Amino acid sequence: MLSRYLFVLKEQQTALSWLFKHPNGTLLKEGDTLKFEKLADTLQRIADGGAEEFYSGDVAQALVRDVQAAGGNLTLEDLKSFKVTESEAWSVSLDKYTMFFPPPPAGGAILSFILNIMEGYAMHPTSIKNHEGALTYHRYVEACKFANGLKQLIKDPSFSSNKEARALIKVEFADRVRAMISSNITHDAQYYNMTPHADTQGTTHISVLAEDGTAVSVTSTINHIFGSRVLSSNTGVILNNELADFCGRTKHIHPGERPPSSMAPVVLYSPSEKHTLVIGASGGSMITTGMAMALMNYLWLGKTLKESIASPVVYVDGKNELGFEKSFDQDVIKALRRLGHTVTTRQYFYNTVNAVSKHEDECVNAISDRRKMGEPAGY
Repeated sequence: MLSRYLFVLKEQQTALSWLFKHPNGTLLKEGDTLKFEKLADTLQRIADGGAEEFYSGDVAQALVRDVQAAGGNLTLEDLKSFKVTESEAWSVSLDKYTMFFPPPPAGGAILSFILNIMEGYAMHPTSIKNHEGALTYHRYVEACKFANGLKQLIKDPSFSSNKEARALIKVEFADRVRAMISSNITHDAQYYNMTPHADTQGTTHISVLAEDGTAVSVTSTINHIFGSRVLSSNTGVILNNELADFCGRTKHIHPGERPPSSMAPVVLYSPSEKHTLVIGASGGSMITTGMAMALMNYLWLGKTLKESIASPVVYVDGKNELGFEKSFDQDVIKALRRLGHTVTTRQYFYNTVNAVSKHEDECVNAISDRRKMGEPAGY
């Protein structure tokens, strides 16, 4: 998977680019061994010294020196003052399930908004077949366009009220928006109150289900591919460019404010089905697409979990233009063009979904998205 994106470093002569090059200057290719020795040393130091090593110890000091040498403003006091926030999960009802997800500035509220809209259409396995398929995907695309217009409401609750974001996950709000979706036409950007924002791809996700039933869904990111493209040579840490997530979303940034994010790790539980589903995605701004379509496929369209994740997706970008994976139904694409949707060609799709599912008294079913060429692991 990594080899796909190394081309962005080909012409660079930086510490980061040389990490992924042979001594003769050629880029590593699929199957080559990457030696990330400095990062291994850093992780070992953190394992031995705990979180303090990263926030105030030798690792912190080395990291600050490298950031400042690269022109950044990070100080040791910045690292020392950082506090991890623990928040109660938000939840919505979907079909027979309760879906739990982290509150803003994570993107679970946007995912919930899209799924609430689509649930109201009472979909079934034939909803994506024959002539119904174009209508179903048109409705989904329209829901995503409205979601793009609402992303500006996802903010750090330490500095902004969550009242508007809370409204996004209410069924009544989804009902109102659904009534604005026409079956035979699309609209210009202002209709959806769209706020353009940059696409991001530097994300990873893991879904875990423990022997005692504990479920964990974790997403982490450095934002764009290779983040800021700056490597801390003394620690092996690739620095993020998370501040880019504020672009197009807000006019003012407060010191210490966390940027909005598409990350939406979720856990679904159904008491009646005695079923736990742990699911999440990487892919930056494509996370919402990957998650929404996988859950639609699984909850309402009659697909297995593996089929739900592997099925081709349509992605609605920040300009409300549509991109389709290569194996997507061409008849549906043509129908969406006729309805007025703008279709573009995308070289890469970064959405990758990982999930773990368990019904009571049944085996665990773990799925790793083929798009990232990973595999599930068990014990």
